[in-house]
Amino acid sequence: MKTIQILGTGCKKCSDLAANAKQAAAELGLEVSIEKITDLTQIMTFGCMATPGLAVDGQLLSQGKLLKATQIAELLKK
Repeated sequence: MKTIQILGTGCKKCSDLAANAKQAAAELGLEVSIEKITDLTQIMTFGCMATPGLAVDGQLLSQGKLLKATQIAELLKK
């Protein structure tokens, strides 16, 4: 099971990114857990300097963008 981390302070874009990640995982039939990280110090440990950020299993894959479900699905396939 993969862990998807949503990095952000809880803004609408962060919530939308979490929903898109959930949709992408469902479309791929993947079992994932989604973790929302809102603490700025912890967000920075990922190397994320612009929110929202998306990490999978602790690896930062995107920052500063609201990715669509299709874009997230491509990242999850790797």
